[in-house]
Amino acid sequence: MPHRGGVSLAHRFAAAVAAERNADEGEGDGHLLPEQLARATARALAVDGAGLSVLAGPHGRSPLGASSPDAARAERLQFTVGSGPCLLAHTSGQPVFVVEDDIRVRWPAFADLLFTATPYRGIVCLPLRPPISGALDLFLENADDVARVDVFDAIAVGDLLTSALADAAVWSTWSEAEGPAWLHSPAAQRRAVVWTAVGRTGAALGIDAPEALALLRGRAYSAGRSVDSVAADLVSGRLRPDDVAGRPGAD
Repeated sequence: MPHRGGVSLAHRFAAAVAAERNADEGEGDGHLLPEQLARATARALAVDGAGLSVLAGPHGRSPLGASSPDAARAERLQFTVGSGPCLLAHTSGQPVFVVEDDIRVRWPAFADLLFTATPYRGIVCLPLRPPISGALDLFLENADDVARVDVFDAIAVGDLLTSALADAAVWSTWSEAEGPAWLHSPAAQRRAVVWTAVGRTGAALGIDAPEALALLRGRAYSAGRSVDSVAADLVSGRLRPDDVAGRPGAD
């Protein structure tokens, strides 16, 4: 393995993946795989949280899995405001290392939600290399720990989890339309609800998808919630498109 950390890191990651699969009673290459890989990543790199996301279709980024509820929440909050270090890693193709002060200056809306709802004070984001188009987020509770993350080890783990996803796709049966099972992880299915809500809001209000998403994001941010939870309320009927548009009770 060409990366620094070499065999010992690969063995450490493989052992962590095996432990996570055992914890899930042997479930390996299906919809739980991304969460297992995220938990194994946090173990292998000794970080407080990890999240995995991919670029999916015309709607952009979709989460696949996270190592903990806090890590999953951090991704949802970044998606809620529509900007942040993970999106920067996606678009720039470069690793992003940021601590609390950086986040407050560069993404104040994201910082407002992140520091209220999670314990994280530092983030490292790395784009995944082909054949997976995505990003790996590493979360730190102590901002000083960001400088201790070895970028070469993190990139190596990113390559290992990319290989695991690619191998799972090769050795399983799936259709071109649906993609491999790991694309339908619990986190990805929750995000799919957002696009259903966007479609319903756009159709009801006569607006396009970007404007409908902006309304959902605005409603979520003003309530201190994630756009995923607001979308779930709209799809379930607890909210109506007029509520999202700020016109409660409108006919």
